[in-house]
Amino acid sequence: MSFHSGFVCILGRPNAGKSTLLNALVGEKLAIISPKPQTTRNRIQGIVHVPRRKGKTSGQIILIDTPGVHKPDSSLGRKMMTEVREALDGCDLLLLIVDAAQRFGPTDQFVLDLAKKSDTPIFLLLNKIDKFGRAKEKLLAVIDDYRKRHDFREIIPISALRRDGMDLLLEKVLEFLPEGPQYFPEDQVTDQPARFMAAEIIREQILAATKEEIPYATTVIVEQFEEGANVTRIAATIYCEREGQKGILVGKGGQMLKTIGTAARMRIQQMLGQKVFLELFVKVQPAWRESREFVDGLDWRRQLDQLVGSRGE
Repeated sequence: MSFHSGFVCILGRPNAGKSTLLNALVGEKLAIISPKPQTTRNRIQGIVHVPRRKGKTSGQIILIDTPGVHKPDSSLGRKMMTEVREALDGCDLLLLIVDAAQRFGPTDQFVLDLAKKSDTPIFLLLNKIDKFGRAKEKLLAVIDDYRKRHDFREIIPISALRRDGMDLLLEKVLEFLPEGPQYFPEDQVTDQPARFMAAEIIREQILAATKEEIPYATTVIVEQFEEGANVTRIAATIYCEREGQKGILVGKGGQMLKTIGTAARMRIQQMLGQKVFLELFVKVQPAWRESREFVDGLDWRRQLDQLVGSRGE
C-alpha cells in the first residue's frame, strides 16, 4: 500500500471539542482542555503516525489545532483569529468539528462561512454524539440539516471524549490525503517546544483553580528552562491585568500559587519523564490583552527566535 501524508486543520467554535479531538487522535495530551471557552490561544500541531497494515493505507497526518472561532474584541482575540486564518492557508483538508447536541446558531454559521471561504475540502465531524444516547433519529436529523448547508466530503459522527469514531476518521482522512513523504520522525508527536508546553500546563492549572475573569486575564511566559541530567529547572511568570487579580492568584499566604504550582509541576514531570523544580511568579501587566506588542511576544515562535538570537550574541 502507498504512503499518504498531509496537513489537516481542525476548526470549530469555542468548546466544540477541538483540543480533545487532537489529543485523542495523537494519543497524548498536547493541548490543554477546559470547559471555559477560548482555552486554546495558539496553533498546536500534533503528528499522527499510522503504521503499515495489511490492506490498509499507512501514512502521517499533521493535525493543526486552532483557537475557537469567535468575533475578536481585543488584540489577543485578533491574534487568535490570525492564528486560525494562517492555519487554514496551505492545509490539505479541513476538519470542521461541531457540538451535535447544540442547536445551529449564528456562531456556527460564522464558522461555516469561514470554512467555506478557505476553499479547502471539508469533513464535518458531529461531536458529542454520546449525548444522544439511543435517540438515533435526532442524530439523523442533525446530519440531514447539515447536508443542506454545505456539500461536505464526509460527515462523521464522533465522540472525541470517549474516542468513538476515531478509527473511521483516521481511515477516511488517510484515504483522502495524497501520496506524500514522511514529514516527521516516527517518535515525534508535536513540533511544540517543551518550554511552551510547560507554560500551557501552568495556564491549564490556572484555568482549573480560578474562576470569573481570572482565567481570561492571565497568561504565562517561561523565563528559564534548564534541562539537567536528573532535574529540569523552570521559572515562569504569570501575568495578570490588575492587583486584585494578582492577590487571587497568589492567595492567602501564597496558598493558591502553591496549589497551581504543585499541580503544574506534577504534569510537567509526567511530560518530561524526570524531576522538575518549578518557580512561579505573578506580575501585573495592565490591559495586556489590548497590547499588540505584548500579545505578539506570547507567540512561542517569536520567543524561540529571541532565545536563539540571544544565545548567538
